[in-house]
Amino acid sequence: MYKVYFNDRVVYFGDDLARFNKKEKGLFYRFENSRELHETVVNFFSSDQIRELYLIHEDLPLLQKEFRACFTLIEAGGGVVFNRKGDFLTIKRNGVWDLPKGKLKEGEDFEAAALREVEEETGLKQLVTVQPIISTYHTYQMSDRKVLKKTQWFEMYYPGNKEPLLQTDEGITNHRWVKPGEADFLRKNSYGSILDVLGIRELL
Repeated sequence: MYKVYFNDRVVYFGDDLARFNKKEKGLFYRFENSRELHETVVNFFSSDQIRELYLIHEDLPLLQKEFRACFTLIEAGGGVVFNRKGDFLTIKRNGVWDLPKGKLKEGEDFEAAALREVEEETGLKQLVTVQPIISTYHTYQMSDRKVLKKTQWFEMYYPGNKEPLLQTDEGITNHRWVKPGEADFLRKNSYGSILDVLGIRELL
């Protein structure tokens, strides 16, 4: 976990302050103890003026563990679905271009949840998992809880020729099959974590 999104703002993790570009601006915090870290996270959540938060410690796994302890963890699975033409599927959820995804149910692993959620949200059958891509992280406020959501993404293949039957009660109103290299429109109306997923696949 080296990057966590909070809406359009970002928390970065590093093991050395010198690794960050000197042009980067934001709040820098070198981890000392759990209490201070929690206060720093609360300040970041409450101030829209802080666009980036840089957390630094030589032991990155420890830093990530301490950061996770500030949140309620929710896990999800999602998919980048390719058809026989090599196009990939995007969906419009609540007015924003997104990829199909959803939370794990009890007893599910990430791959099973990803396949189930993609099928539920798109109506596509016979989906095949090709390979895992990356995990993304984002945070949000839910009631009185601060949530850290981890989504494991998978590349998937759809061998059929039917168009998606969208799950409208989840706010999904549109879809688009996109040719790799023709996805610039997503930069204008999507989430940073989604762009990261597609950037790893060099689809933008």
